[in-house]
Amino acid sequence: MQYLWRRFSARLRRIQTDFRLKRQLGLFVWVLGLGVAPAMANFPIKVTPVPAKIQPSTLAEDWHRGAFMEIFVRGYSDSDGDGIGDLKGLTSKLDYLKDLGVKGIWLMPITASADGDHGYATTDYRSVEPAYGTLADFDTLIEEAHARGIGVIMDYVINHSASSHPLFLEAQTGPKSPYYDWFVWEPVAPSGWDIWGKNPWTQTGQGAYFGTFGPHMPDFNFKNPAVLAYHQDNLRFWLNRGLDGFRLDAVPHLVETNATDWNDQPESRRITAELRELITAYPKRYVVCEATAEPQVYAHPKLCGSAFAFGLERHLAQAAAGDTRAMSAIAEYFKVAPHSMASFASNHDLFAGQRLWDQVSGDSDRYRLAAATYLLLPGTPFIYYGEEIGMGAVRGLQGDEPLRTPMSWAPDAVRGGFTSGKPFRPIAPNVMQQHVGQQVGDPRSIHAFYKRVLNLRNRYPALSRGSYEFAFVRGQVLGFQRRFGNETVVVLINYGLRSAQLGVSDLGPRRTLASADLPEQTLRTDARGRAQVRIPAQSLRVFLVKS
Repeated sequence: MQYLWRRFSARLRRIQTDFRLKRQLGLFVWVLGLGVAPAMANFPIKVTPVPAKIQPSTLAEDWHRGAFMEIFVRGYSDSDGDGIGDLKGLTSKLDYLKDLGVKGIWLMPITASADGDHGYATTDYRSVEPAYGTLADFDTLIEEAHARGIGVIMDYVINHSASSHPLFLEAQTGPKSPYYDWFVWEPVAPSGWDIWGKNPWTQTGQGAYFGTFGPHMPDFNFKNPAVLAYHQDNLRFWLNRGLDGFRLDAVPHLVETNATDWNDQPESRRITAELRELITAYPKRYVVCEATAEPQVYAHPKLCGSAFAFGLERHLAQAAAGDTRAMSAIAEYFKVAPHSMASFASNHDLFAGQRLWDQVSGDSDRYRLAAATYLLLPGTPFIYYGEEIGMGAVRGLQGDEPLRTPMSWAPDAVRGGFTSGKPFRPIAPNVMQQHVGQQVGDPRSIHAFYKRVLNLRNRYPALSRGSYEFAFVRGQVLGFQRRFGNETVVVLINYGLRSAQLGVSDLGPRRTLASADLPEQTLRTDARGRAQVRIPAQSLRVFLVKS
């Protein structure tokens, strides 16, 4: 009896909220042998099966081929003045996103989390972070986005949970726990492991557990079939509510074989393919994976289907600065990479680079060139929130925080139009010059440029779904053709500080080149299918080839 009392007392000490008290009391009843089922029913561990409820989608068949906006809900728009962005705030900005030309939204984690910030330490896979709102707010967001032809996907953090997740709290009670084997344990921490300069094992009195990203986020054990089934049920929970897909986080880390073979193992790929199959069984759903080591492999239609084009992003600002090697790397990329790659100029992680504004040192001409490059290449472009107005990062913050700051809606150095209260983090340092209020309606603004390019992408299927042909770099000019059916679009980007005159070939004899969005030029090809084109310094030209 003393042993049982010690176990019960230890569990009581781990109670972090009143919400968990019910679970602990139910567990005590279970320990005393007074009924397993009633106690388990009281656990706030949501592991009940979720059957599929597949409903038709109202979105266009190819909605996910348009541009996405990656949104950090905490930093986007605050509706209630508490200084933290929320789902209602985001919903209020859907008309802005539609007007810009966005066809999809990627929500960084919105599920309940332990970190109270970035959201990647999940504590409940089936609820909304309380600061962001409720499931009803989520349902409203989906409904209103769909009414505007915008799809919504969300981050799903599958590799690990928070160490305060009820499943892991129960697993920590020891090997007799029914959830102990849901995580990766060894009696004693193995030696010889090194992941990004750190030992991923954490020793406890109940054994050593594995955490790829640190002790605060223990890895799930995907060698246990119940773990995969649990996550599949969680995915169905959101899909049944109308969610349009997922960004699957850190999928190459699902299974580690040993201290040497810990990254991107075959079993991780198999599991990822199973998840993609489940998600795409729902009509018009989209999946994109974070797979830094072999992104092009994960973009295969039988694996994830789409993956972020890590490596491409670092060439964009370099090309805009006149680096011909970066231009050549860009020109070559989609000659081999799947056209389902997800391209971007920056995102929420510092390892992928600073915000684009800081990469080009605030040079708005170079900014436009870098943006045009990835927005018009094959792939699905992901714009990081604030990028469309030239929002800069906040200096002096730790880790990735400089990239995850409140959106600049208005010229207010304290609130930025983001909140009526005190923002959870400082406003961008260039908010007084680069904000939505100043840029919307200004034809010379960065916002107007993004809107122009997205309009091209949305208007011409060749730019969203077409082939990638005849790519070249000549001097400081990158050129390529996109073709879909009978439609051919020619894209020319002059990164140079001087205008360029060059011959563009492979256009077909006696054809007309009409400016796709500007009236300045209408050209004719000769009998060999060539046309002489003048491109102003640091400019984008897009032509539609007509018979």
